[in-house]
Amino acid sequence: MKPKSSKNALKTKLLLFGFVLAVFLFFYFLTSSNYSSSSVVNRSPASGAERDGCAKIPPSLAHSIIHYATLNITPQQTLEEVSVTARVLEKRSPCNFLVFGLGHDSLMWSALNHGGRTVFLEEDKQWIARVTKKFPSLEAYHVRYSTKVREAEELMEKGKSSDCTGAVAEELGGGDAPSSIPSSCTLALTDLPSAFYEVEWDVIMVDAPTGYVAEAPGRMGAIYTAGMAGRGRSAGGTTDVMVHDVNRQVEDRFSMAFLCGGYMKEEVGKLRHFTIPSHRGGPAVKFCP
Repeated sequence: MKPKSSKNALKTKLLLFGFVLAVFLFFYFLTSSNYSSSSVVNRSPASGAERDGCAKIPPSLAHSIIHYATLNITPQQTLEEVSVTARVLEKRSPCNFLVFGLGHDSLMWSALNHGGRTVFLEEDKQWIARVTKKFPSLEAYHVRYSTKVREAEELMEKGKSSDCTGAVAEELGGGDAPSSIPSSCTLALTDLPSAFYEVEWDVIMVDAPTGYVAEAPGRMGAIYTAGMAGRGRSAGGTTDVMVHDVNRQVEDRFSMAFLCGGYMKEEVGKLRHFTIPSHRGGPAVKFCP
């Protein structure tokens, strides 16, 4: 989720600013309306009570507006790709939003999920320190990945085994962890921070770890784990999962295999959107529909 150069840099920057501004306007008019309807008719315009009662923008949104209005770096997702997740968050926020990757767009995602919990999982400790020093409100954790992109073919074959797909109902049928991950599956990320297991995730974005060179960790495990988090949530629930960079082989093949083509809702640019239903609480469900 670190920035890349783009011909549409100005266009995307304006979009990001516009999204945050739209959130601000929504909360401003909502709180203004509530204040107007409950305030007394006769009051002094200069009274301290009125000043205290005036609707104020939440500090996190104010910070986001200022940040994107002055940002000279463009996040790697395009206008159209950002719009997909923004529409999902518009419907589901405030919610639990998990993002694999920490970048210049992180403050935007946190602001668009205002009132919810947004957690970022990042591979680079120094990058976490740098970003969170500037934006201490962001909740970010370090994750170590043991895989390499060059191992993708081998991991794909192992991922097709019953350890990863055949015993889904049995693995998810019990236990209290909101996001149960089969420990016997080689693809599963089992060394995640405790924050991952504290809630059920409504929206998950996979835009990390690094995956564009053979020695990079790749997103094989992140994609599989995101799908299992959706399958493992409480009966009746669903999880929206976004995967970026599906123009690359790993993201393309692993998202279709472990998030399933039957669960895909749309593909825009290099972003795919899947909706994963819970596999708990009923008869055994196939890994993919």
